[in-house]
Amino acid sequence: MTNVWCVRASGGKYTANYLKGGYAGVGADEIPFSLAHITSRDELYPLFKDAYSDVASPVVIGLWVGQMGRFLLEIQPGDYIITPAEDTEWFHYGLVQSAPLYIYWDGEDGCPYRHRRPVAWANDRKRRSEFSVPFQRTMTSMQSVFSVSQRDEFFQVIGRTDLVTTVSKSTYDPYAAVIEQILELDPTEFEILVGHLLTALGFEGSEVVGKTGDGGVDAIGELNASNLAKVKIFVQAKRYKQGTKISASAVRQLRQAIPFGGQGAFITTADFQSKAAEVATEQGFPRIGLINGRQLVDLLIEHWNDIPQDFQELLGLKPGLVLA
Repeated sequence: MTNVWCVRASGGKYTANYLKGGYAGVGADEIPFSLAHITSRDELYPLFKDAYSDVASPVVIGLWVGQMGRFLLEIQPGDYIITPAEDTEWFHYGLVQSAPLYIYWDGEDGCPYRHRRPVAWANDRKRRSEFSVPFQRTMTSMQSVFSVSQRDEFFQVIGRTDLVTTVSKSTYDPYAAVIEQILELDPTEFEILVGHLLTALGFEGSEVVGKTGDGGVDAIGELNASNLAKVKIFVQAKRYKQGTKISASAVRQLRQAIPFGGQGAFITTADFQSKAAEVATEQGFPRIGLINGRQLVDLLIEHWNDIPQDFQELLGLKPGLVLA
């Protein structure tokens, strides 16, 4: 089975080095020699213990051994590696190579990670917003090297459907069915639902401010991350039939309504044109998060119990978002 892994590049700091050099790497500064001879994790423990016992606890050393063990022993030639870009809006991906299987790099190329695996990086990259909410949640893991469980979704997005292992025997699409139920709401009801969802996501003081047909901001909320940071978000919420793709001009219009210091979100039952995604993350302007219909369903599933019962009944759905 072809597996999918994430190998971080220090928050994207060394992603450009990965792409240019054709590799992915991990750091272990106190082990300045090749680990090509390693065949099990048991062989790694004494190496890390000797190198780091003065600066790290046994628990931390165990975590580092796990990371290196996955990198050296579990990632196989033919697997895929994903690494996020520094701006976090993009995922780069590539195919793990077999010749050579592992490199200890003792040269200087701007990246301090000496332990490396050769990777043939794809010429294209994928926007974070092309993936489901659960996939995006997985990619926020603090681990430097970890397995990505949503492998079939990844293969669908990159066009490698031949590697998808879960084949549906039914043409029933649960996402489409839920979106059809949402489309039964009128515009004001949909905006109120989005307001409830903002509250469920942790935004304080969420309120619906839009008017039907105004083309501007429909809801606002403020996210307070334990007083570490505050983000005011201005939301446009639009019901469009499935198959519709929202244009760049519609996203640009929302951007004009966002005051200095704020960010935006465009939440819809439909999808977005590729140009719309470019406008949403254009440098020098407020960032706008794009949530399409399928991602909206993901969020509703995740926070269904936080949605008021009257709206649960209005949607005609039960937990798991199946028809009541």
